[in-house]
Amino acid sequence: MPSTPIIESAIGDPTWEIAELFPRQGHWSEGEYFSLHTNRLIELSNGKLELLPSPTQAHQLILSSLFRQIHDFVVANQFGVALFAPLPIKLWDGTIREPDIVFMRASNKERRADEFWNGADLVVEVVSSDDPKRDLEVKRNEYAQAGISEYWIVDPRNSTMTVFKLESAGQPYAEVGVYKPGEFAASLLLEGLTVDVAAVFEAANE
Repeated sequence: MPSTPIIESAIGDPTWEIAELFPRQGHWSEGEYFSLHTNRLIELSNGKLELLPSPTQAHQLILSSLFRQIHDFVVANQFGVALFAPLPIKLWDGTIREPDIVFMRASNKERRADEFWNGADLVVEVVSSDDPKRDLEVKRNEYAQAGISEYWIVDPRNSTMTVFKLESAGQPYAEVGVYKPGEFAASLLLEGLTVDVAAVFEAANE
């Protein structure tokens, strides 16, 4: 089997020799993924690394507002644990995502490890402007495939919050509702939780 040719870097080029020390795309293991030490947001999808853009201020303000409402409700009712990114969520072998908000029921505590969680019961993604398809389609399909009961998509482009539920394993998500400012988004999993949509998006203007 021929050896990989050595690529010599010139001044101003990327350090190709360093790249040769890492696995090729499609061949990253979970152990290699977790051995990365960087402040970049990176996910593992079927053995491939995906580098995510740094969140904007508006993204973080929206996320913070929504997280406070979900977190306070979960804590007050002792339903489990809600956390925000970055926190690795293992969907299946070779695929690890970092949703913006994650929730795990108290009854599923054994699925929570310090380094990562094995799935989740509810996840939330705030749509990124660089690649909306990632949150609207790719992750929607992956989270359903992983058996996550409820998925919320928060879309700053049109100020909507869409709630999806998983009716049965192996099936795509069913849409529960699309909520706009002036309405309250409601969770089926967290019975009694309602979120003021206007307040979430108005937070971006703080």
